[in-house]
Amino acid sequence: METTEQMYPMPRIGDMAPDFTAVTTTGKIKFSEFAKDKWIVMFSHPADFTPVCTTEMSGFAERHDEFTAMNTELLGLSIDSIHSHLAWVNNVREKTGVYFSIPDHCRHRHARFKIIRYASAQ
Repeated sequence: METTEQMYPMPRIGDMAPDFTAVTTTGKIKFSEFAKDKWIVMFSHPADFTPVCTTEMSGFAERHDEFTAMNTELLGLSIDSIHSHLAWVNNVREKTGVYFSIPDHCRHRHARFKIIRYASAQ
């Protein structure tokens, strides 16, 4: 299967990211509106319910106020579904009291930013 979506080079610090929309655990966002007049820390995590990802996301969540004070938003990229994200967010909140959201769950975004690569379907 061939994709018609434009591919972009690996982004570097300070590069403009392409605009996109995403369904998140906190609602739908349009990147250009989400990022307007702010710094964005974009990061990737491989899967929900993994110990390392949960620790990293909890660390970001616990420092939310520090990022806000620096006019900075966090934007996580993951390959899992919104349903998995919601279950994970609720599980972590229930077990630890820490709340975090995953602003993006679209798998193709990883390929677009060259975080992962897909083989063509035969």
